[in-house]
Amino acid sequence: MEREELAGWLRLTLTPGVGDITARKLLGAFGLPGDVFRQTPAALGQIVPEGTVATLRQPPAGLEALVEETWQWLHGSDATGAARRVLTLADAGYPAGLLQMPDPPLMLYTLGAPGFDLAQVDRSLAMVGSRNPTPQGLSNARAFAQALGEAHIVVVSGLALGIDGAAHQGALDAAGSAQRLATIAFVGTGLDRVYPARHRDLARRIVGQGMLVSEFPLGTPPLTQNFPKRNRLIAGLSQGTLVVEAALQSGSLITARQAVEQGKEVFAIPGSIHAPQSRGCHALIRQGAKLVESVQDILEELRFPEAMNSAGAGAASAGVSGTGTPESPLLEALGHDPVSLDALSARTGWSAADLQVKFLELELDGHVARLPGGLFQRIASA
Repeated sequence: MEREELAGWLRLTLTPGVGDITARKLLGAFGLPGDVFRQTPAALGQIVPEGTVATLRQPPAGLEALVEETWQWLHGSDATGAARRVLTLADAGYPAGLLQMPDPPLMLYTLGAPGFDLAQVDRSLAMVGSRNPTPQGLSNARAFAQALGEAHIVVVSGLALGIDGAAHQGALDAAGSAQRLATIAFVGTGLDRVYPARHRDLARRIVGQGMLVSEFPLGTPPLTQNFPKRNRLIAGLSQGTLVVEAALQSGSLITARQAVEQGKEVFAIPGSIHAPQSRGCHALIRQGAKLVESVQDILEELRFPEAMNSAGAGAASAGVSGTGTPESPLLEALGHDPVSLDALSARTGWSAADLQVKFLELELDGHVARLPGGLFQRIASA
């Protein structure tokens, strides 16, 4: 991309009153951004309102500085050797799945290992969920993502805390040292920053065996309104969306709704009726989402038989149906729902002090987790 062309796309992106839908109308009528800005007011007025015509005629503030910053970023490098790209709606490499949305971004910024091509991602699944998941939810997300990765399905998520992070980690675990596109993270900031900051190391791993993608210009901070917006891209690039855990007001339900609007499959993992993080998944299931207990459920629904054949037996069957933990009187009494020491003492007849000792051993072995509010929950390994 030449600098002048880059400047034209950035100008169209920054022009007040011109969103993705309006921009597509202008590009459809006149061609590339440079052609748009060469039009007369009368010609522009046939496509957009008079007020927008005026803003199109005036370069937005800060344009030159952003062009320079973006140009330097594109031609810069770092220790990772990651490839930096800017894709526009006019590029052949723009992913087809996003083009089918009513409002695809004018520009996509990508950062990933050289040779990875966003347009060639043909088997992918979005994985989203709570930023404050239960320990079981984190375990499920990582196990499902790893199993999907072993079936050579690209895991798409949003780099957020909680389920998103676990999904990226599971996909990277599956890739091991193999140089293949394991996971894609759509972020809500410019690619010159990482949010949340505690995912900086995870972002570096993704750049090595996956890709970071943003529709937002460099320098864009983590603005609240940008995260629901980027969710449509997570759904748009993927053949389906798996919701691992979600409260009723979770942003993950926005992603699920957008997937439905785009004609994509939605999957949900059920959970405890007592866990707020399960209520969003249960609501989705009542609305028609497919209840998922194993990765095989997803592969069959999406008709990925070749993925099932390439996956190991453990990957295809990975799910939440088994416990993978040794049975003990305490685990049997605990069940699978969160429970307090008092309730468990009533069930077993053991004192709270005895239960604390027994729980410590189970915690160290990874079979039990402590939850807020003095509750305990069994962790079933996939």
